[in-house]
Amino acid sequence: MSAGHAAIVLAAGGSTRLGRPKQLLRRDGESLVARTVRLAAETRPLCLLVLLGGHHAAVAAECAAVRAAGVERVHVAAWQTGLSASLRAAAQALQAHRGAVLVTGVDQPALNALHLQALLDGARGARSGCSAVMHGERPGAPAVLSPALFARVDTLEGDRGFGALLAAIPGDDLFRLQAPSLMQDIDTPEDVQHALAAGLLDPGMP
Repeated sequence: MSAGHAAIVLAAGGSTRLGRPKQLLRRDGESLVARTVRLAAETRPLCLLVLLGGHHAAVAAECAAVRAAGVERVHVAAWQTGLSASLRAAAQALQAHRGAVLVTGVDQPALNALHLQALLDGARGARSGCSAVMHGERPGAPAVLSPALFARVDTLEGDRGFGALLAAIPGDDLFRLQAPSLMQDIDTPEDVQHALAAGLLDPGMP
């Protein structure tokens, strides 16, 4: 993992269960998508892709407001088919990249720069070259994928990401980050209320 890493921000979802774009919810005056792009950019990736689909224009405008070099917005034509479409679109855009890939969504309002750096550092020391945040007993996003694991993107289908492949990595070969605050993500109106109560989202949002 001596080569630099790439970063992928998954922001193409339609937020159907929430009923409004989760990407545009705000923390400290900053939309969640802009916040995530900024945090990913602070890891100094060789390239940073933002995958867009649902609510494209509004989400793209938020990304454009982030003052970070090298951010590439990629439209996922088949975004409605699920997460795997975004990951395949990212792989297509990263064909020339030979290093690790940092993957994160935009729906974890407690995410901070220390989480992402810990994942990158942990992956460098792991035998597999991979790291993931633990969601209970299950590894998930954000995660750092080795080139070999990311190359298996074509095996993914529907709304499945790399979770099962990460879970198949044996024992200590995978760096597992315990970050309980990241288990709180935003999918439903109830999740928004919990995040508001925890001070993780700005009150008074429409």
